[in-house]
Amino acid sequence: MLLSRFPRVHLAHRNTPLEFLPRLTEHLGGPNIYIKRDDCTGLASGGNKTRKLEFLMAEALQRGADTVITQGAVQSNHARQTAAAAAKLGLKCELLFENRIVDPDSDYLESGNVFLDHLFGANTRDFPGATDMNAAMDTVAGEVREGGGQPYIIPGGGSNPVGALGYVDCALEIICQANEQQLRVDHVVHATGSAGTQAGLVVGLQAMNSAIPVLGIGVNAPRDVQEERVFQLACKTAAYIGAEGVVAREDIVANCDYIGDGYGIATDGMRDALTLLARLEGLLFDPVYSGKGMAGMLDLIGKGHFDKDDNIVFIHTGGSVGLFGYYKQLL
Repeated sequence: MLLSRFPRVHLAHRNTPLEFLPRLTEHLGGPNIYIKRDDCTGLASGGNKTRKLEFLMAEALQRGADTVITQGAVQSNHARQTAAAAAKLGLKCELLFENRIVDPDSDYLESGNVFLDHLFGANTRDFPGATDMNAAMDTVAGEVREGGGQPYIIPGGGSNPVGALGYVDCALEIICQANEQQLRVDHVVHATGSAGTQAGLVVGLQAMNSAIPVLGIGVNAPRDVQEERVFQLACKTAAYIGAEGVVAREDIVANCDYIGDGYGIATDGMRDALTLLARLEGLLFDPVYSGKGMAGMLDLIGKGHFDKDDNIVFIHTGGSVGLFGYYKQLL
């Protein structure tokens, strides 16, 4: 795969570390847990969306855009990284927030990612839950055009075939690092939401014939919905890079048993996972994605889902800034 034929701007610190977690592994009694530190991508405190934005922002610039528009939840990690990328590239940024939380407090509405969005100079707009956010972005794009600007719409999570290239590239990176470390990777696990990270990983790993299964721990949708969403995007991404047909439906696996009461709503398992990783390995996980993903993986390990001598790579998708928006819920 020659990803250099696609437009790209440099935003991320790559390669991100692939680290062994010895104290967590010992605590669990196996399997061996490794972490892919995509919380260390650098832009605006890091996170997985930076990889996607390298390709998305390059396309925006190629199309002559002066304003990028995207959407997400109020404490969206994707929005934060998009705002920072726009600032770095001299573009205006419009962020549309859907309030998916009942009775949010001031921490959630004003601190964490929201504070940084404003610090980066983004304009934010608030919408009630269940709003058609794609239609809302189209409306804002129309306003930009009426004002003489040139908008570029980035889907929620940066999850389209262009954005998913970031995780096709990450799959290549993981394989290279595993080869350098002489590490047999038996499983890749991560939190899956808007689908782009999982779709890109599966396409990249399948295109390299790695035989490494990817397990997504869902954060916002039932299993059948999430797997179909990922599969459709994976097929489009594979076709986009000229590898049509490398992904089969059975390659897409999501476990959505750890969502709890809904997207962005804290669970006991997530709180326990955050505390465990902080106190055993000095690592910070976010309460919406990586925290629930880690909670799911830990529970599955306890249930014997993995063999004791397996080597698991967990993709840390970043988002620790969001901890401040959930401060009272995590005490």
